[in-house]
Amino acid sequence: MAPVQAPPSQQLPAVQKLRIRFAKRGRLRFTSHRDFQRAFERAVRRADLPVAFSHGFSPHPKISYAGAAPTGAASEAEYLEISLTQERDAERVRAALDEALPPGLDVLEVVVAGPGALADRLEVSEWRIALPGVDPEPAAAAVETFLARTEITVERMTKRGLRSFDCRDAVLRLTVGSEPGSVETCAILQVVLRHGTPAVRPDDVLAGLLEVATLPVTGPALLTRLAQGPLIAATGTVDDPLARDRDANQATATGQASPHQTHTAEGDAAAPAVP
Repeated sequence: MAPVQAPPSQQLPAVQKLRIRFAKRGRLRFTSHRDFQRAFERAVRRADLPVAFSHGFSPHPKISYAGAAPTGAASEAEYLEISLTQERDAERVRAALDEALPPGLDVLEVVVAGPGALADRLEVSEWRIALPGVDPEPAAAAVETFLARTEITVERMTKRGLRSFDCRDAVLRLTVGSEPGSVETCAILQVVLRHGTPAVRPDDVLAGLLEVATLPVTGPALLTRLAQGPLIAATGTVDDPLARDRDANQATATGQASPHQTHTAEGDAAAPAVP
């Protein structure tokens, strides 16, 4: 894979780190993580961003990706970090990258990175699982059976072969609804999943539901990640992982303390499962 740009013989140090939230929508949900990496590096080149490079025999652009959604899943909350050798305005970077990427790979927000590691904040994800043709009433009964279990073992083929693991422990919240105003029967599952090892995906939760209950799932489920970030323990919901960076930037500009520190401290705390 060609580099974003030819790294200079005397590589400049990184002076700014930007954190980026982007979406995968429509047909672009079938873009693999590697395909997106290639598309993003081309977009960086088109946007003429002064990306920093690593040192060593084979320098590579300093771009790190966090918590990528599986291929085939849409997402409104994908994150990455990029280091630059010159400071740039975050909103101008957002507009330039969004224009350089194809429609469906949409750059939603860019902020200057504050203290702390972004990956440490991505504790949980909220997913929407649409089941066309499934009535919400039997889906609700299946969810009740699922939540009553303390362990549900599912299998998934991985790079190391077929693997068995518990999908129940990672589920912090699971509810059922329907699409408002829709003429088509479709159960909508909302699930909050704790990130861990092995990583439990929304399709694993669906496999667990089918393991403990009978559901007339005849077509492919439509998976969309709505959010990922720190867990708000009191509500079992997902906090905004970039809020602390916005507050740090505002505090730097105004010379005041960050108003979000207490809120994010609660979200960063370890929390028990929320039924």
